[in-house]
Amino acid sequence: MSNKSIIQTDAAPEAIGTYSQAVKAGDTVYLSGQIPLDPETMEVVAGDFADKTRRVFENLKAVCEAAGGSLQDIVKLNIYMTDLANFATVNEVMATYFQEPYPARAAIGVAALPKGVPVEMDAVMVIS
Repeated sequence: MSNKSIIQTDAAPEAIGTYSQAVKAGDTVYLSGQIPLDPETMEVVAGDFADKTRRVFENLKAVCEAAGGSLQDIVKLNIYMTDLANFATVNEVMATYFQEPYPARAAIGVAALPKGVPVEMDAVMVIS
């Protein structure tokens, strides 16, 4: 695919596996899952669930910007949580990063996530 390019930025955590931070194909950018890692230390950030959720959004924001877009260009957001009781907290934090119209979204309960974190998010962004 000739219109495919890899997105990479030092402002977000480096990939900890066999994947790219994001892949751009045409006007669509597929953002890999982000967990609450500090991009400088590659350690899970301290704090409560809200602090960890903010770090995930900051990581996604950095990748969006590296691809030439912003969080507002996200059309689909998937949120994975090890405890769906945190759903309201995700909504509160998300409201500080997004304005209407909001992206389509799924909130998915999972048994475990990498590095034992409580939240991970991936997204699809369309840049016009």
